[in-house]
Amino acid sequence: MRPDWDEYFIDMMKTVATRATCDRGKSGCIIVRDKRIVSTGYVGSPSGLPHCDDVGHLMKQVTDDDGTSRSHCMRTIHAEQNAICQAARHGISLEGSTLYCKMEPCRVCAMLIISCGIKHVVAQTMYHAAQETRDMFKLAGVSLKVLEQSVETYANQ
Repeated sequence: MRPDWDEYFIDMMKTVATRATCDRGKSGCIIVRDKRIVSTGYVGSPSGLPHCDDVGHLMKQVTDDDGTSRSHCMRTIHAEQNAICQAARHGISLEGSTLYCKMEPCRVCAMLIISCGIKHVVAQTMYHAAQETRDMFKLAGVSLKVLEQSVETYANQ
């Protein structure tokens, strides 16, 4: 059976994620305009800096508003951030585009998505701390579609 456009681009996002250089949250991102890929990104360190796969994770404890503490790798940037940076680096406007990602974007990624004019986000799964993202997207008029109603989890979260 032929996949619809969302399934098609989510499958491509999964392939992009295989390039991720942090084994904790292998994640990818594809940004599409008019059914054409304009940028991709995956979880990894900024260009020229060491990768988790080579030198290990740079773990920090993060405390949520509710007091919950979790570990977060600070060596890498998110797939969404990498895809947006790649577009900027090559002078590609993202106005009116659609972003495909593994899980609902975090707060920082959501702010970047809004600021660069992306209008639609399609995520494969839910993210445990995405309510603020959902609220910001609603205020900014960014549509959010989550394909699987399960929360993404990964090792040492």
